[in-house]
Amino acid sequence: MVGHFWLRAPGLAPRSDLEDAIVRTLAAVESFAASVHHGRLVPPEGGAFTKVLLCGIGGSALGPMLLGDVFQSPDSPMRLAVLDNTDPEGIERELQRLGSLQDTLVVVTSKSGTTPETKNGMVEVERACALQGLSFAARAVAVTTEGSALHRRALQEGWVATFPMWDWVGGRTSVTSAVGLLPGALLGIDVRALLAGAAAMDDATRRPVVAENPAAMLAAFWFVQGKGRGERAMVVLPYKDRLLLLSRYLQQLVMESLGKEKDRQGRTVQQGLTVYGNKGSTDQHAYVQQLREGRHDFFALFVRVLQDRTGEVVEVEPGVTAGDFLDGFWQGTRAALAEKGRASATLCVDRLDERVLGALIALFERTVAIYAELVDVNAFHQPGVEAGKKAAAKVLELQKKLHAALGSEPVGVRELAAKAGADPADCWPILQHLAANRRDVVGVAVHEPGRARFGRR
Repeated sequence: MVGHFWLRAPGLAPRSDLEDAIVRTLAAVESFAASVHHGRLVPPEGGAFTKVLLCGIGGSALGPMLLGDVFQSPDSPMRLAVLDNTDPEGIERELQRLGSLQDTLVVVTSKSGTTPETKNGMVEVERACALQGLSFAARAVAVTTEGSALHRRALQEGWVATFPMWDWVGGRTSVTSAVGLLPGALLGIDVRALLAGAAAMDDATRRPVVAENPAAMLAAFWFVQGKGRGERAMVVLPYKDRLLLLSRYLQQLVMESLGKEKDRQGRTVQQGLTVYGNKGSTDQHAYVQQLREGRHDFFALFVRVLQDRTGEVVEVEPGVTAGDFLDGFWQGTRAALAEKGRASATLCVDRLDERVLGALIALFERTVAIYAELVDVNAFHQPGVEAGKKAAAKVLELQKKLHAALGSEPVGVRELAAKAGADPADCWPILQHLAANRRDVVGVAVHEPGRARFGRR
């Protein structure tokens, strides 16, 4: 069951309990954000919550990060920070930037509560709270499925609040659920306007006439340019700094949805559409050189925002603003690509506010769904991602065996692999990592697999 479109039109849900759950959750998100902003919910140690630290991965992080990057300003009631990886140094750097966690609300977003990147981030934040003498539970919020390990823990420990995730909403399409709406509301975003924009686009993309349906038009453009096989990559170039993360957001939405080995008939088709990008006009000084004169293995998607700024108009030359230059660069780049037979499409909006961003998000969600129909793949599962998670779990299990096999006398990789019953090629990188990070492990010539020796100190 795929129902992320119901999130902005609850009346379309097939059951009344689902409609009620969507409506209740939105009201709960708004009420919770108001209680934080108005000082009704405060840290037990004193002060007020002024920062949000999100632990998530994939869509559970990218959606909120996009909202934060577009709308966060010095006037926002709270500041957003995100832990979206299991890199210890990266986690440490983000925690150092935050400094004191006394004024920090911690949002942990995971369907299961066992996703390694999210769980590891949460554990590190919990430790940091303990080191600062702060209660973790008193500032922790869970966004998860009912009955999950995370949900049970939040209830047992008395976390501040829990909000639902549903199995009929995928991570990459979850930004209009509590996954995105909760951090968005805490940042002061008008979440109802975001939902209204998405709902309006959903309506527009249900039109049966292709020329009147923006998602069908965009899907057809992708299909024709890639010859129905994704033979050309899509380069996303928004001409607005606030949309810097749009290409990263679309990478997951498009590539996780369309990158499939099998079609819905079980035939091997190896479909997909590669997405990359950054922003204009920055990329005119980076890879646009290749786009114009190098390999013709792409098509461009520009996003143009007509309103330069809401403040005072500043001229950088007589009669010319910085925004005039930016729009000129868009026109120039588009023309330069066209001269070389490189195709592009431009999405033009009047301004960048909550309603418009909601519409853009919905447009791409609907385009992905329609394109998937054209190439006959299931856009709403991700077996490749699950395979990667299972492979990582096997590596960690092998690491335990290798660590147990180490003796006081360093021995070679092949001997340790034999003890662990594994392929030496799989064991060597694990042993390298152990020697670099475990105080009880010593390594000799670790970068030369034939000569490397590993043992215990």
